[in-house]
Amino acid sequence: MPVHQLPPYAPELNPVEGVWSLLKRPLANLTKHSVEQLTALVKPRLKRMPYRPRLIEGFIAKTGLDLQPS
Repeated sequence: MPVHQLPPYAPELNPVEGVWSLLKRPLANLTKHSVEQLTALVKPRLKRMPYRPRLIEGFIAKTGLDLQPS
């Protein structure tokens, strides 16, 4: 498997940035009073993601990196 040297900070090459963007969008206008309330909103959204493989594939594809084994 090839090794890719990444710049120190490269959010466009990190699929997790897409996940956070998707999670934060519906929470932008909500005010939560505790970490527990925020957790209650985020947890179900995270749990649904594995059932949407095309979504996760899209996050990876957006990076432009070839992640297939050689």
